[in-house]
Amino acid sequence: MHSLRLLLGATIVASMPFAAPALAQQEDHSSLTIGLGAAVVPTYEGSDEHRVLPLPQLRGKVKDRSFWTRGPALYVDMLTDTDGEGWDLELGPVVGARFDRSSRKAINDPQVEALGKRDFAIEVGGFAGFGKTGVVTSAYDNLSARVAVTKDVAGAHESIIVTPQIEYFTPLSTKSFVGLGLSADYVGKRFGRYYFDIDPAGAAASGLPVYDRAGDKAGFRRVTASLAGGYSLSGDIRRGWALFGVVGYSRLLGRYADSPIVSIAGSRNQWIGALGVGYTF
Repeated sequence: MHSLRLLLGATIVASMPFAAPALAQQEDHSSLTIGLGAAVVPTYEGSDEHRVLPLPQLRGKVKDRSFWTRGPALYVDMLTDTDGEGWDLELGPVVGARFDRSSRKAINDPQVEALGKRDFAIEVGGFAGFGKTGVVTSAYDNLSARVAVTKDVAGAHESIIVTPQIEYFTPLSTKSFVGLGLSADYVGKRFGRYYFDIDPAGAAASGLPVYDRAGDKAGFRRVTASLAGGYSLSGDIRRGWALFGVVGYSRLLGRYADSPIVSIAGSRNQWIGALGVGYTF
């Protein structure tokens, strides 16, 4: 049985999945869940203002090979579960986009807006991990861990991002489930320089002080904790319509949190939330 991936964290929008529970995948070698929701997210990473965005989600399985979206990223697991003991190894490619501060109108802060917009990034790489079904509460709960490594190939921040993740899921009944997730982001020097440093020209335009510490070296940019849940509208979470919700908290760390973009114009404490509906075939 393939593990449920709650996939809570990694980017602000990416922290809000609409996932079909592992119970739905126990009997089927192929399945598809389509979800659509509304997400309340910071206007940029480090902002203390929020906006509402549509959040489409997709996950499925074709002959025991799974794929899923995580915000604007697509993951494809090329391995299949073969041991029959509840263990699942994961390995495959991931490709995603980052739109942070790519539109001046969406920033909603005059000082940060004055620093200019950023190009959107295309982040390509891979992930590896494992999951175990039947851990604590029942034969269907799932604990999984993975690491994703991507690099911007579009010429925006041009940096590597390493994202370790741990998730736990348990069904409460055939109608509902809950899940917890923890993740962190480790970024290269160019990422900090691109999104968090302020050069003299930017300082003059924005009124924020010059800042050049975020791009000094690679480091952990943030940690994220999330809680997700789902409830079936059709009486069985494995099929038909279901409601999903997610709430998440991220805290920016160290020299990234010390950037005036965060410490003066925004906040190191980042809250997210989403509600949506999904249908599992």
